[in-house]
This record gives sequence, C-alpha cells and structure tokens, in this order.
Amino acid sequence: MTTYILITMCAIIIVMLFVILMRPARVDMSALREDNSRLRERLAERLGVLAQNATELKNISSDIANFKNILMGNKQARGTFGERQLEDLVSDIMPPETYTFQHVMETGVRPDCIIRLPYPPGDMIIDSKFPLESYSRIMNSENPELYRKQFELDVRKHIDAIAEKYIIPGKTAESAMMFIASESIFESLHREFSGVIEYAARKKVFIVSPSTLWATLNTIRAVLSDIKIKRVAGQIKHELDMLLTDLSRLAERAGKVSQHFSMAQSDIEQLQTSVNKIAPRAEKLKDLDFGD
Repeated sequence: MTTYILITMCAIIIVMLFVILMRPARVDMSALREDNSRLRERLAERLGVLAQNATELKNISSDIANFKNILMGNKQARGTFGERQLEDLVSDIMPPETYTFQHVMETGVRPDCIIRLPYPPGDMIIDSKFPLESYSRIMNSENPELYRKQFELDVRKHIDAIAEKYIIPGKTAESAMMFIASESIFESLHREFSGVIEYAARKKVFIVSPSTLWATLNTIRAVLSDIKIKRVAGQIKHELDMLLTDLSRLAERAGKVSQHFSMAQSDIEQLQTSVNKIAPRAEKLKDLDFGD
C-alpha cells in the first residue's frame, strides 16, 4: 500500500512538470514564478497528507497483525483477550451486584463469569475459552478439509465440558453460555458448522459473540429490573396491609377510650347531681334553732 502511494505521488509530480513545460513561451516569467511557488506549496501540502495517511495505514496494518496474533497465536494470550473482552462487556451492561469474575464455585471449578440470577432459573455461567487451534489450521492450510472434522470434534468436547462443569441442577441455571470473542469466527461457525450449533443447543450451551452477548445481557438486566420492581412493590403492599391493620386496631382502642370517657362523664354528672341535692339540706340544717 505504501509503495502504491509513492508511485502515485511521483506520477502527479511528473504530470504537473509536464504541464508547466508545455505552457506557451510568451507567458510572463513573474506570473510563472508565482504559479510555480503556489504549485510547490500545494505539492508540499499534498505530500504531507499522503505521508500521514501512509503512516496511519502502517499503524493499522500493525494493529491488525497484532490482533491476528492474539486470535490465532498462543492459547494463553488468546484466553486473556477473551476474558478481558468478556469482563468489559459484562461490567459495562450489568449492575455490579449481579456478576462475579473468576469466582470459585462449591464444586471447586472457577468459571470466567457468573451472572447472579434468583433461583429459578439460577446463576448463569459464561465461559470465554474457545478451541481455536483447529480453526487456525483450517484458515492457514491449503487443504482445510483435513482439519474441519478435528475442529468440530474439539468444539463438541468443549461444549461437553461446559455442560458438565457449569450446569448443576438445583444450583445453577439449566443452561450456560460459551463466548467467542470474534464475530467472524462466530458467523463462520453458524454458516459452516450447523451441526455444532445444534449439538450445543441439545446440551443447553448457548454460543454467543460480542454482539449477541450484548443483546442477551441487556435482556437479563431488564428482567432483573422487573423482578426488583415486583419485589419492592410486594414489600410496599405488605407494609400497607400491616399499616391498615394497625390503624384498625388503633381505631378500636380509641373507641374503647372514648367509651370510658363517656362513662366517666356520666358518673361525674351523677356526682354533681348528688352534691346539688345535699347542699340545700345542709343549709336547712344550719338554719334550724336547737335552743340553748
């Protein structure tokens, strides 16, 4: 690509020089020198832009080569890349309390990611490893058919391992996910290895790519939000029921207190009546003359 740009630049310069040389001789030399000056400025500007584009293309080519080395290189680097991409996707979408990474389960296994879900369905496990050795041989071989069967066998074995380790009745969800960090490999798997996809479905292991995992996680988050809203609504309803019960009990007790006050008021009125009757008699006794 860089060589092509340099050849193009040389061709532009030659054409411009030819145009200058073919101009009529009667052209004013001062105007010609001014035109040449502007032409040199434009050429310098174009050359600077082309040099910058060439540098950017070189950097992009280097990045693509590095990315290819990650995907098709050693297993450890590829596993780290897949785990990192999985962690970025999950942490960007899910609330912090709904997931964990590299958490040791009761069975002693350490999955790459656990999505915490209430039971049922239970915790959903995501595995970010994928057997790419055979796939790399398919891509780099002149006779890819020799490695297709081995690739399919390796993927089936990995599906079996995920189903055995991460689908535990009564403790986890009835399915798990196998994450593929490359959209192109994910698409190639669905297009050319439909038998593997069907086998994974029977084993309840869902194969996901970055885009499909993004959609799946957003759906799970919406479901969790709905569950949380329903749980809070249930708690509010329970508290309202308790409040109404307490209000009813308070009204009953207030009625009894009011009844006691009414009885006390009646007793006070009766006492006042008795006092009113006794007072005149006492006055009469006071007025009686008992003699000396």
